Amino acid sequence: MTKRFMVACMVAGAFLGCGESTVALGGEEQDDGSFLESDLAELSSVRDGTPAACAVLRLASEASLDVLDNAAALTSTSAKAIIDARKGPDRVLGTDDDTWFKDLRALDAVKYVGPSTMRRLLAYTTSNSAYACGSVNVQVLAFNDFHGNLKPPSGSSGKITTGPVPATDFVEAGGAEYLATHLKALEATNPNTVVVAAGDVIGATPLLSALFHDEPTIESMNLMGLDVAAVGNHEFDEGAAELLRMQHGGCHPTDGCQDGTPFEGAKFRYLAANVTKTATGKTILPSYTIKRFGGAKVAFIGLTLEGTPLVTTASGVAGLEFGDEADTINELVPVLKGKGVETIVVLIHEGGATTGLYNECAGISGALFNIVSALDPEVDAVIAGHTNAAHNCNLNGRIVTSAAAFGRIVTDLDLTIDELTGEVKTMQSNNVIVTRTVAKDADQTALISRYEGLAAPFANRVVATITGDLVKAPAASGESTLGDVIADAQLEATRASGNAVAAFMNPGGIRTDLIASQISGGELVGQVTYGEAFAVQPFSNNLVTLTVTGAQLKTMLEQQWQLVGGVEKANMLQVSSGFSYAWDSTKPLGDRVDAASLTLNGAPVQATQFYRITVNSFLADGGDGFAVLKSGTDRLGGAIDVDALSTYLAARSPLAPPTLGRITRR
Repeated sequence: MTKRFMVACMVAGAFLGCGESTVALGGEEQDDGSFLESDLAELSSVRDGTPAACAVLRLASEASLDVLDNAAALTSTSAKAIIDARKGPDRVLGTDDDTWFKDLRALDAVKYVGPSTMRRLLAYTTSNSAYACGSVNVQVLAFNDFHGNLKPPSGSSGKITTGPVPATDFVEAGGAEYLATHLKALEATNPNTVVVAAGDVIGATPLLSALFHDEPTIESMNLMGLDVAAVGNHEFDEGAAELLRMQHGGCHPTDGCQDGTPFEGAKFRYLAANVTKTATGKTILPSYTIKRFGGAKVAFIGLTLEGTPLVTTASGVAGLEFGDEADTINELVPVLKGKGVETIVVLIHEGGATTGLYNECAGISGALFNIVSALDPEVDAVIAGHTNAAHNCNLNGRIVTSAAAFGRIVTDLDLTIDELTGEVKTMQSNNVIVTRTVAKDADQTALISRYEGLAAPFANRVVATITGDLVKAPAASGESTLGDVIADAQLEATRASGNAVAAFMNPGGIRTDLIASQISGGELVGQVTYGEAFAVQPFSNNLVTLTVTGAQLKTMLEQQWQLVGGVEKANMLQVSSGFSYAWDSTKPLGDRVDAASLTLNGAPVQATQFYRITVNSFLADGGDGFAVLKSGTDRLGGAIDVDALSTYLAARSPLAPPTLGRITRR
C-alpha cells in the first residue's frame, strides 16, 4: 500500500474498505485502482452518519438501473453490480427481501465499486436533491382480531363505547366495507404508509368466511392492502400446514377450491418470531420484516402469545413450540440494529386490560404490560391484540396500542424518523373508530356479494325463533344467558347417547350474541338463521362426554382462575341446568369454590362419586388451562357443537332467555 493510498484510507476509510478489502478498488471498469489527489477533496466528507453518505446510500439502495447507469453516469458494470447486490435471496428486485446498503462499507464491498463509482454517486446526489436525507414521516395503520368479520358485527360486538354510559354512549362500527374505506382515507394523508395487523385475522370467523376455510378473509385483506400481520392463536386453529396455505396459496387439501377459482394466498407477510418447529428449532414463518421509506428503515417484529397452546386445540399446535415473548423480541433487537435499523415496531398477539375509553390509557393491567416493561429500550412501539381491548398508551415514551376487535378501530401511528440516524424523532398515535357513516368500499362489497351467493343456501336457513336477546356478556357471577343455553344444548345432545348429567362451556368459545332483531338473510324478527348460530360457535368442535369424580369437578371449577404471566385471568365456565355452585372472590386461588355448594339436581356433589359430563373437544384436551379434564375417562365423541345448539333452539322455539342463578358469587 502506497503512502498516498494510506492517507486516502484514513480520510475516507469507511467507504474505501482499507486493508484486505482494497482489492475491490481495482475491479471497476476503467478504474485501475490508483487514487488521485483530487479524490481526497471529493471523498473526505463522505462518512457514515453524514448527509453526503446518507444521500449516496439512498441513491445506491433505491435508484433504478437506468438512473444509476445513465443519470448518475456509472459504468454499466458497476451499475448492474449495485442492482444485483440489492436482490435478496429470491434474486428478484422489488420484493420484501431486498437488501439495502446499511453503511458505506457494505456499498464498498460490492464488486466493481471503487473511487470512480463513489465520485459519480456523490456528484449526482450533490446536484440532485431527490436523494437528500432529512426527516421522513411514516404512518402505520393497525388493527387486530379481525376474525373474518367481513360483514358488520352485530350486538355488543359491533359497538364502540364513547362515553360513561355504554347503553347510550356508543358508535356502531366495523365491517370490511367500512374498514377498507377508512384505511384508504387515512392512507391518502401519507404516501409512506404501512398497514399491519396484530394477529387473529382469521379463525373463529362467521360462516361467510369459515365455510370457505377463511379464504374470503385473506382475499379481503389483500384488497385492503394489508402489508404485515403477526400470527395469533387463532391462526393455528386448523394447524400449521393450513396457516402456511393461507400464506402461500393453493386449494384446500380436502375441500379443494370451493368457489371454483384458485386461491393465491396472502399478499401480506405473516410473521411468527416465537413459533418454532420442535423438530428443527426453526421458525415456521419469518420473525420480522423491514420496510424502507426514503432513508428511513422500520422493522416489524411479529409474534403471538407464549400461551397459545393453552387456548388452541392440541392438533392445531402439534409439533410447535412457543417462546417467551419479551426474550424473543429482545434477542432480535441486535440483529436488526446490525442491519442498520433503529426504528422497531412490535406486532404482538397478546393483550391486557384497561378501564378507560377506546382512545385512553387508564387502569392498565395484564400480560401485555408486563411484557412491555421487560422490552429492550430500542423498541419504539408495540401494537397488541388478543384481549379485544381498545387503548392508546404512551408509556415512558413508548407507544402501546390495541384496536378492540372485528375491524371496529384503526390505530393511526405517526412516526417522524431521522434519515441520518434512523432514530424516531417524534411519534403519536390515535385510535380511529371505523364508523359506518362512510361509503362502502366497492371491491369489498363485490367480494362479500360473491361469497354470500355461494353460502346463502347454508347461511340463511332459519333454524329457530327466540323471544329476546341471548347475550354472552356475563353477570357479576360469571354466568350469561347465552352461556346457559349453550350448556343446556350440549347436555340435551348427549344425555341419551352419553348418559351425561351436566355440561360445561368455555366463554372463549362463545363469539357473539344472538340478537332477536337482527336480520341477516331476509328472515323475520326473532328468527335465528344457521349463519347466526354458527357465528356464536364457529369452531365446529365435537362434543365429548367423559367421566370424572366429584373431586375432579371441584378442581375443574377452581381452574377457572389462573395466573398467566403473573396476572390473574378468569375463564368462567357456563353450566347446564340442574348444576349449581357458589364461589368467593376474596378467597385464594385454588380455594374459591365452596365444595358444599356444589349440587346436581338438588343433591350434593360427592367427591368420590363418578359423574358423566359433556364438554367440547377443546376443553376435553385441557384447553383454556382446564388440565384436569385430560384425566377424564370413558370418552365418547358426539355431535358438532353448533349443530347441538341449532337442534336445541329448534326444539324449544320460541325460546325465551333463561333466568340466571346457576352460579352464585359471594
